[in-house]
Parts: sequence; C-alpha cells; structure tokens
Amino acid sequence: MPTPVSGNNWDKISQGLRSAQLLNSQRKYNLSMVKCRQTLEFMVQDLCDKAAITTTNSNQDLSSLIDALYSSRWISKTTCEHYHKIRMLGNKAVHEGNDNAYDANQACQLLAHETVTFSKDYMGASRQRQPQRGGQQQRRPRPNEGRPAARSGSTRSRKRSPEGFPLTSTDLMRIAIVIIAVIIVFALVRLLRSGDSSPEETIPEASASIETDAEIPTTAAEAEVPTTAAPETMAETTPAPVYKTTDYLNVRSEPNTNSRRLGVLDAGVEVTYLGDYDATWAIIDYEGTQAYVSKQYLTQD
Repeated sequence: MPTPVSGNNWDKISQGLRSAQLLNSQRKYNLSMVKCRQTLEFMVQDLCDKAAITTTNSNQDLSSLIDALYSSRWISKTTCEHYHKIRMLGNKAVHEGNDNAYDANQACQLLAHETVTFSKDYMGASRQRQPQRGGQQQRRPRPNEGRPAARSGSTRSRKRSPEGFPLTSTDLMRIAIVIIAVIIVFALVRLLRSGDSSPEETIPEASASIETDAEIPTTAAEAEVPTTAAPETMAETTPAPVYKTTDYLNVRSEPNTNSRRLGVLDAGVEVTYLGDYDATWAIIDYEGTQAYVSKQYLTQD
C-alpha cells in the first residue's frame, strides 16, 4: 500500500474501517454505521484538501462536499453514489437509531471498497506529485492528472492490439468457448428440425423402394408411418430468463472471492445470464467477457 502524504488522515481512515468492521462483527450495527460515516468524513476532507476545495466552515454539509468532488471530477459517479449511500446509512443510524444488520453490512462493504480505491487512486497520485525546486509554488494538479494508470483494479496489464482485441491467452480461450457453444446450439437446432419432415418428402422414398424390389409387399402400417409429421412445437425454444441484481454486486474473473474483480454492478441492473457454475456462482456476460457473480444477489425477473 502506498505511503500517504497526510499520514494522520490515513491512520484515521484505516483505523476507522477496522473499528467499523469490528463493531459489525460484534453485532453493534448502529455504532458500526456511525463509525462508517465518521471514516467517510476523513476521506472526503482529505480529498477536498487535495482538490483545493474550500472547507472553511467546519459544519459544512457532507453531501455538498461529495457533490463538489464529483463536479470537479476527483471521484467517479460510482464512488459518488457509494459515498452518499454510506452518508445516508450513517445519518439514519444517528438520527433514527437504525440498528439493521443488512444496512450495517452494506455500509462496511461500501466503505472497504472505497478505502481501497482511495489508497490506490488518490493517495498514489498524491505521492507522485513532487514539490518544485527553487521555492516556487507547486502547480495545482488537474483533477484527473495521474489517475488513469492507477484506476485499474487489476495488477495484470491488458495490452490490446490496434483493432481493440485482447491479446491474452485467457481471452482467446474464452472466445473459442463461445464459438464452440454457438456451433453446438446450431447443430442441436438442425437435429431437432430434421425430424420435422412433410408427407411430400417421405412418400417418394417409399415408392422408390417398392420399384427396386417388387417381391417385397408393403403393408398399410409401413406406408402410413412416413406420413406422420413431428409436432411443430419441437422446434420452438423457450425464451431465456431475465436476471437482475438485488444489491451492489462484485463481478469476478473466476468463481471465488480471491479472484480479480472486474467491476461492480449496481442494484436492479439486468445481467446477461449464461448459466450456473455451481450452487454458489453464476456465469454472466460482462462487457463481452465471461465473468462470475454470486447467485445470492441475483433474482429472476
């Protein structure tokens, strides 16, 4: 983890996250959500200092500071939504005495996610900004300066060709799996349709067999069999079910929580459901790539 410029603030943030998680494990859900909101205040204050956003009023609304960071493009839209969610859960715990376990778990998960983003994106960018020589005033950094390279949550660089296709062997294997699956489906459809033959196509074949061997009699039962057409419903396919997320959901590259996180889906987002991996994980299509999500947070529409 990179060493932050403001060590005191980072100590407060990391200690606040640990305290919130400890209170949550002790089933002190109300105190856990309050601690999450306090830790969020340290993060927002540190970002405002880096973005040169004036916070002279100590009682300034936390919501307006979060919106100011988003307007100046210091935080993404997803981070802005997560900050507001933590803030609202903390306010509900303080003013309404909310002690709900689900809300506390959600606040801790969002805070842990944004703490990682804070340490990688904002603190890493601050570490790279060195003071100028000769006592000159350092140039105020642009909001997105130094951030694109640190924005990726993966430690593995994904080089792409000029056409935009991945060059990694894993992605090529995934494309091959999709092509094989399409070929299998096409073959199954052709096999099902081959059984649906009309009487006009089968009767000439029966006549030809009679002409080649006149001594073999043709019974009435044998003549009627080819005229029976297969039900048309065999070729009909059942429409694929629609699945949506029930909460914020991590998208993983492999079916385990230790694998690389490809992204986060908001609640109520429709996903392209490819099938079940096992009783816990489901396979989805995420931005053209096969990925895995927890089936616990999916619902069939």
